[in-house]
Formats: sequence, C-alpha cells, structure tokens
Amino acid sequence: MVRLPAVAGYFYPRKPQELRSMIQGMVDTRAQKEKALAVVSPHAGFVYSGAVAGAVYSAVVLPKVFIILGPSHRGQRSIFGLMNEGIWKTPLGEVPLDSELAASLLRRSSLIRVDAEAHEEEHSLEVQLPFIQFLNPEFSLVPICVSPMADYAALEELGKSLAASVRDCGREVLIVASTDMSHYVSQEQARRKDFLAIERMLALDARGLFEIVREEDISMCGFQPATASILAAKELGARRADLIRYSNSGEVSGDFDQVVGYAGLRFV
Repeated sequence: MVRLPAVAGYFYPRKPQELRSMIQGMVDTRAQKEKALAVVSPHAGFVYSGAVAGAVYSAVVLPKVFIILGPSHRGQRSIFGLMNEGIWKTPLGEVPLDSELAASLLRRSSLIRVDAEAHEEEHSLEVQLPFIQFLNPEFSLVPICVSPMADYAALEELGKSLAASVRDCGREVLIVASTDMSHYVSQEQARRKDFLAIERMLALDARGLFEIVREEDISMCGFQPATASILAAKELGARRADLIRYSNSGEVSGDFDQVVGYAGLRFV
C-alpha cells in the first residue's frame, strides 16, 4: 500500500530541491539537541508554521522510529485510525511503515483500528515527514489519525498502549503530536488562550490540557493527540517539558486580527 502525498504543492513545495531549500532555511543543524520521548509540532503550510516545526526537529535527537498522532480534519470511522503496512511518499522520498510496532499497538488497544482511508487526504501527519526526512533520511513510521470524538478515557488507553509498545519494542521511538493552536482569533486572544494550554503541557498535565481546551473553548485542533502523547511520555518517564518556540500566522501575513497560533514543545 502506497500513501501518496496529498498536500505537496499546497502546504509545501512539490519539487524536491525547492522543498529541501525551504526546509534548510527553517532548521538549525547546529542547535543543541536532546533525547526526547515526545514532541508537539504544528501542521500548517510551511510558510506559516515551518519555522516552529523546524525548531522542534532541530532541538531533539531524531531516532529511527516515529509514531505520529494527528487530528482528523475530514472525519473518520475509527476513534484511532492506523496504517499498518506499506510506504508513505513525499517529494523527498519514501518512508516505510513500521508493521511490527503497528501490530503491537493493535494488540494492545481495541480502539486502534486499521483505517487507511482516514489518512488519504489528511495533512496533519504528512507535513511532519519532510522535516524528519531532511534531518534523518532513514526511519520508519506508525501514523495514527485521532478522531475529534476521542474522550479522555480513550486517550488514556491510547497513551498507555503507546508507552507499552514503545517500551517493549526495544528501540528508540519519538512520539509526535501534530497540532496547531488557536484558529482565526486576534493575536492577543490567541496568545492568552494558547498559553493556558501551553502551561498545562509544560506541567505534563494531560488531563489539565484536555479540560482547559474544553473549558476555555481553545480551537487547538490537535489537543487530543497532544493529550495522548503527554500520557505516553509520562508513562515512559518524562520528567519535564520545554517550550521550543511559539509564533502565529500574523508574523508572516501581517494580519494580526485573524491569526493561527503555533507551538513547538519537547517532552524529555
């Protein structure tokens, strides 16, 4: 099974050399790196959020295996939809899916289902790959789309299943939670609301993140992937979180009345 790029030429350049050149300007190969259990990275068009994503991937040691959790923007039948075999293509090459790790996850959670259709047009996972490919060409992937219907209990099960599978696989794995922050509000409102969520993430407070997003109506599209990733990271021994970078789309567009916020964090 081959998952072809759905948003090349739209969210990021279609031509490999143009894409490489763009990413090169967004990463820092000299940045101080630290081993991490999980990261939060944005998924907008590279011109808007690429600098934050580039900073995140520059700040961590990139292993050979990744689990990427992304929110479903187009709906899906499963609560957690996984692709378990095949390859994902981007303009920078092919990424093999890690069938062994995927099988482990499927055994551990009845809520995780094989659901290739959930990934067909979804951009939130795809846009992470070119950054990883640029910095670390050889890796395997387990992609999971998270339904907006996932409640906290389901996310707890997912977090525990992720941690157990990572622990038992005997390999270093980085969990990536793909999310943007507030959508289409003023810069002032975005910063105020986004940092309510960021503070919970920095405190490794998964339930607090889940609840503050609901209570404050924060339009953080991937708060559920972020919640599950924090839960997994804590199970794996995470002791702190770092805010790598925060920005918003107004810094590029000049429109500060209707911005989208972007945050990059690592959990170590």
